[in-house]
Amino acid sequence: PRTKLVAVTHMSNVLGTVVDVAAICRGARERGVPVLVDGSQSSVHMPVDVQAIGCDFFAITGHKLYGPSGSGAIFIKAERQAEMRPFLGGGDMIREVTRDTVTWNDPPMKFEAGTPGIVQQIGLGVALDYMMSLGMTNVAAHERTLRDYARDRLAGLNWLNVQGNSASKGAIFSFTMEGAAHAHDISTILDKRGIAVRAGTHCAMPLMDHLGITASCRASFGLYNTVEEVDALVSALELAHELFG
Repeated sequence: PRTKLVAVTHMSNVLGTVVDVAAICRGARERGVPVLVDGSQSSVHMPVDVQAIGCDFFAITGHKLYGPSGSGAIFIKAERQAEMRPFLGGGDMIREVTRDTVTWNDPPMKFEAGTPGIVQQIGLGVALDYMMSLGMTNVAAHERTLRDYARDRLAGLNWLNVQGNSASKGAIFSFTMEGAAHAHDISTILDKRGIAVRAGTHCAMPLMDHLGITASCRASFGLYNTVEEVDALVSALELAHELFG
């Protein structure tokens, strides 16, 4: 096939939408096309089973899993590891080198060139152990409670426009406010009330164009949040609306 790789996000970091990546993988596999799933957003919010998904690659980001910045990992199917050539050179990824030839080490070592980020990866391992000790099913259930409560509370603000309303979305709410308030103005007011949101294009400018907006604020709920903090967000938004609405 002309398509060499399908790359798809598992959960939108803007809308919270959970994509049926298993269905995409089935369709791609029928056509002999490998699939890379970006699990940066989903892996912290829900259980993930790469065998059930059926993907060839699944990438995670350490800092979104409460680990250190600069850490991460990728699952690669064994058959894909065998057929891939390394693109970086360095210690540990070779078995033998002569003046004219090189023999790669066995996977996954042939992809681990040079000195790794040892401290970062140890920190990521601790973070993953912590998440697994909590149980990702428990984390997902807690966040569904927050999602449903936040959805109901935000729906009562008729001057707030929430982007992304999938029933099974993650506990992620991107929004704009009617009137002249820019996302950065709104986030500044929320910050003064102790509410941390992200404001901007969220590394998704094409999506912003599709939605017809220049930027949005995003509130992302996690395992440590409470329904009282949802109420605090709503209260801070009401203050912002009084100032900018």
